[in-house]
Amino acid sequence: MKVVSVALGAIVGAAAGFVAGVLLAPRSGAESRAMASDAMNDAWDSAVDKYEWSQQAVNEKFSTVKPGVDATTDELRAKVDLARERMDQLRDSLTVVTEDSEAAAADESAEAEAEEEVAEEEAAEAEAEAAEAEEEAAEDKKAEE
Repeated sequence: MKVVSVALGAIVGAAAGFVAGVLLAPRSGAESRAMASDAMNDAWDSAVDKYEWSQQAVNEKFSTVKPGVDATTDELRAKVDLARERMDQLRDSLTVVTEDSEAAAADESAEAEAEEEVAEEEAAEAEAEAAEAEEEAAEDKKAEE
């Protein structure tokens, strides 16, 4: 910003000095005004030429950079789309695995319940047999007495 201020000050100072020199020169007013007008027209034309040259240079740079940016943008979009597809696949496979795990857990739970019922039935049968054995033992003891 400081450089721009110094450069602008130098340009304004030079212009003011030029105008003062032209106006104070030993020429007639019409001739001085014509010279000043010519100098201003030359400066304006020079500024317009520099603007057009700069605009053309920027457009050329932009046209050389744009295809590379477009290609990179397309490549990144393709990678993002591929990543989204992969995430969807992973999400689907995770859903399948979760459903399979839940089904396996339900099957294991059902098997455990069935085994528990069998164990309870066997325990009940063992208790009944033990009770019968006790009754037989009691009857045998009474018969011996």
